[in-house]
Amino acid sequence: MNHKSAAQTHIEKIALTLRDPAHALIKNVLMMSNIPTPQLHQAMRQLTRHGRVAVHFHPDRIDSRGMTVVAGLIKDGFYKSQFETHISNGQLSPELGGPRDHWENQLFGHHYSGIKHRPKYGALDLGLCPHGPAPRFGSCYLLTKPQLLSRCTFSYMDSYRLPKEKGTISCFDGVLAALLSESFERHYALGVTGFKPAKLVAYLANELADSLVSRFSRQQSGNLDHYIEAQIHGDLSLHSDIDMLVADPSFKGTAIGDALQQLCELYQFELVWHCGNQLAVMDVPSDFRGANMPTLAQSIAERGVINAEIIGRAACELGKQHTSWCERGAYANKAQDLKLLWQVLVKFGHPFSTHD
Repeated sequence: MNHKSAAQTHIEKIALTLRDPAHALIKNVLMMSNIPTPQLHQAMRQLTRHGRVAVHFHPDRIDSRGMTVVAGLIKDGFYKSQFETHISNGQLSPELGGPRDHWENQLFGHHYSGIKHRPKYGALDLGLCPHGPAPRFGSCYLLTKPQLLSRCTFSYMDSYRLPKEKGTISCFDGVLAALLSESFERHYALGVTGFKPAKLVAYLANELADSLVSRFSRQQSGNLDHYIEAQIHGDLSLHSDIDMLVADPSFKGTAIGDALQQLCELYQFELVWHCGNQLAVMDVPSDFRGANMPTLAQSIAERGVINAEIIGRAACELGKQHTSWCERGAYANKAQDLKLLWQVLVKFGHPFSTHD
């Protein structure tokens, strides 16, 4: 049995053991929220037909070859895992025996080994925000074709937490129960406020098919932590698996922006620009990701603001610096601070006032 099917089978077996309590929770939410069961069935059919995975990335970060991420995508034609690129917008541990290898072994029952053919990580995309479902992991995102869902496993929230709610698209009950439960208790779903279960189910049943376009008329949510993680098993081909690239407008007119356009033309998928994010230095808080965030923002800002391109350029310049072994700790701290500043921008930023 290959790694992909073994890992998915392992997750599905776990999900099946949680099916009965998940069904009970779903039934209770439907009853309390006055949602007809056939409408939920229609919502799940639409999710299977029109759901996608968003794979977030920063296009200007430098990989292990000294190439920008977008240049690496152009060259390779495949989206690769951090075990190959040695970069991550989450926890970086691209070595066997490291933290990510450890929790992947726990998550997938030790069905992955070696560096090649590791799962790739994204988030289930329901089109609820123009910046994508998990913008903490990148200013731009690739949107997969719906059929890729059959090669995914899912967890409710990030897998590094080893959540119990896991599944596949054909055994989604535990993840769905967690989503409906949070929506019922908090009137909040995947970073978007005002989503009671009835509204969420109606959206999935009636509006998900139009989410490729309708997302751009929605407000940004500032969501950092609430998403359904998708683990993609097998290759992620730009030629056959991707429908769209949604990019940050701060890259327009730059070499990175030109490379994003080249990527889409080469692999024949659509390029769309979302509304972007910018933040005045004076609005950078000192009590969200550390007291040094305002000072860091001030040091890299242009005309008193920061955006994805400005933070990315600072990270790129840092990555190109040749550091001695004794300087590695300081370099890692600076890189981490820029990652945290990006999270500040996602949380508190505002759309570009004008973009083409």
